[in-house]
Amino acid sequence: MTLQRTAGDGVNLAAAEQAAGQFLRALGLRTDTESMRGTPGRMARAYAELFSPRPFDLTTFPNDEGYDELVLARAIPLRSVCEHHLLPFVGTAHVGYLPGQRILGLSKLARVVEHFACRPQVQERLTKQIADWLQTQLTPKGVGVVIEAEHTCMTLRGVQATGSTTITSTMLGLLRDDPRSRSEFLALTRVVG
Repeated sequence: MTLQRTAGDGVNLAAAEQAAGQFLRALGLRTDTESMRGTPGRMARAYAELFSPRPFDLTTFPNDEGYDELVLARAIPLRSVCEHHLLPFVGTAHVGYLPGQRILGLSKLARVVEHFACRPQVQERLTKQIADWLQTQLTPKGVGVVIEAEHTCMTLRGVQATGSTTITSTMLGLLRDDPRSRSEFLALTRVVG
C-alpha cells in the first residue's frame, strides 16, 4: 500500500504567494524592502512543504518466527501545524505494536507519523489517526502511540506557557486491555512513570 499526498494536490503557489503578501501588508509589514521582498514567496513555499508528506510504500513482512513481543520506535521526531492558529508544534512520537501475522519495516513507523503530521492538525486527532491506521493496515494484537509536543500557539502567544508540553496517547487491542502490556509500553516510552 502506498500513502501519497503531495504539494501538487491542489496547490497554487502563485496564489499562495499573493495571499501571503496581502496578509503581511494587512498586518502592517512592508514587503517592498530588500530583506522582505521575497518573504511572501518563501512563506508560500514553506507552508506548501510543511503540508506535503513524502509518499511511501508500506513494507510488511510475514511474521514467520511468530514474534509476539512489543516493537517500539521511540522518540520519532514530529513536526506539525496547529489547525487553529497555523503555528507549529514539535515534539516526539513513540509508536509501538504487538505483531500479529505481519511485521512492519521499522522506518515505516516514522513515515506514518510524518504522513499524518503533514497537514493542519490537533495533537489528539494525530495520535488517534496514527494508531487507527496501523491497526487497520497491520491487524496487530495491539497498537500504542504516545505523542509529546510543544505547541507554539500556546508558548509564543496567548498564555505564553513557555516550556510546557502536551502528551496524548492512544492504545488499541492488548495495549489498551491488558494492564501488563500497557504498563510495559508506557514504561518503555519513558514519557510516563
